[in-house]
Amino acid sequence: MKRFSPFLSLASREYRLFLLGFFISQMGIQMQLIAVNWHIYEITHSPVVLGLVGVVSFVPMLVFSTFGGLTADHVDRKSLLLVTQSFIAVVALALAIVTAAGWDSVVLVFILLALHFSAMAFFGPVRQSIIPDLVSPAHLLNAISLNTLTRQVAVIVGPAIAGFMIALYGVESIYYLNAGGLLLVVVTITALAIPARMHGKTSSFSVASVMEGVRFMKKSKLILSTALLDFFASFFGSATSLLPIFAVDVLHVDARGLGLLYAATSAGAVCSGVALASVKHLHHYGRVIVGAVLVYGLATIGFGLSYSFHLSLVFLALSGAGDMISTILRNNIRQTVTPAHMRGRMTGIHILFAQGGPKLGDAEAGFLAALTSAPFSVVVGGVGTIVATLCIALTTPRLLKVKGDDLVL
Repeated sequence: MKRFSPFLSLASREYRLFLLGFFISQMGIQMQLIAVNWHIYEITHSPVVLGLVGVVSFVPMLVFSTFGGLTADHVDRKSLLLVTQSFIAVVALALAIVTAAGWDSVVLVFILLALHFSAMAFFGPVRQSIIPDLVSPAHLLNAISLNTLTRQVAVIVGPAIAGFMIALYGVESIYYLNAGGLLLVVVTITALAIPARMHGKTSSFSVASVMEGVRFMKKSKLILSTALLDFFASFFGSATSLLPIFAVDVLHVDARGLGLLYAATSAGAVCSGVALASVKHLHHYGRVIVGAVLVYGLATIGFGLSYSFHLSLVFLALSGAGDMISTILRNNIRQTVTPAHMRGRMTGIHILFAQGGPKLGDAEAGFLAALTSAPFSVVVGGVGTIVATLCIALTTPRLLKVKGDDLVL
C-alpha cells in the first residue's frame, strides 16, 4: 500500500470547479433532508410516517434512475447538470414558501420531496459518470475518494448548521438557504469546461440500450456482488430516518443534538476518507470492502444499544468510517471496469441499489420501530447487515480475491 498526496486530483481546474459545486450542492441537500425529517416528525410524531420519507424518496429514483443514466450517456452532460440543479433549487424554494406560509401538509411536503428526488435520479448518474472525464486514469481513485469525502464533509457541516438554524429560525430557513446555494452551483457549472468524451460509441433512448447496461452488470460478477452488498447492508443497517426519535425519546437532546448525531457519522467517514485518499495502490480490495461493511454493521448494533449521547456519537462515527471505505472502493471498481460510453447507464442502475437499500430500509426501520421500539429496530438492522454481508462474501469468492490491480469482468 503506497501513499501520496490526498489532494493530487485537485491539480485539474475542471475537477476543482466540479468539486466546489458538488460541495455546495451536497451541503444544502443534506441540510434540507434533515429539515424535512424534523418537519415531518414535528407535524405527525409518527415513526411510520417518518419511515415513509424513505419510500417517497426512493420511488422517483426507482422510476427515473435508469432513464437518468441513459440520458447521461446520450445528452450533453454539462447541460444536464445545469437543468437538474436549477430544478432542485426551484423545489427548495417551493418548500420554503409552503413552510413559511404555515401550510403544514405532509402530503404537500411529500410531493415536493418526490419532485426533488426525481431530479436527483438524473443528477446522480451524470455527476458520477463525469468524474473519469475530468482527471487522468492514474488519479481516478483519488478523485473518487475526494468526491465521496467532499460529500461527507458537507454532511458534517450541513447538519451542524441545520440543527442550530432549525432551533433559531425554523425549518423554512434551511429551504431558503439551499435554494440560494444551488444558484451558486449553477454558476460553477457554467464555468466548467468538460472535455469531449473519448470514445466512439453512443447510446440511444431505447429499451435495447437499457438492456445492454443490465446485461453488462449481470456479466460483471464483481460489480453485481458489490451492488448487492451495498443494497442489503444499507437496507438492514439504515437508521438515519430514526435519528429524530433517538434524539428526542432516547438520548433526550434537541435539534442541535440531532445535528451532531448526523454529523458524527460523517466525521468518522471523513477521517477514513482522508486516509484512503492518500493511498495510491491498495491491495485486497475485496477483503477491505467486506471488513468495512462488517464494521458498519457492528457499529450500528452498538448505536442501537447505547443510551449515552456521547457513546452514540462514537458508534455513529465508526459506522460512517466503515461505510465510507466500502463506498469509495465499490465506486472505484465500477468506474474502472465500466466502459466510458456506459458509465451513465451503469450509474443509473447502481443508484437503484445504492438508494433503494437505505430508502426502503428507512421504511422498514420505521415500521419495525412502531411495532417494537427504535433501539430494537436498529439492533435488528445491524444483525441483518452482518448476516447479509457474510452470505454475499461466501457465495461470491471472486469478491474476496480481488486485489484492486486485477479489475476485470
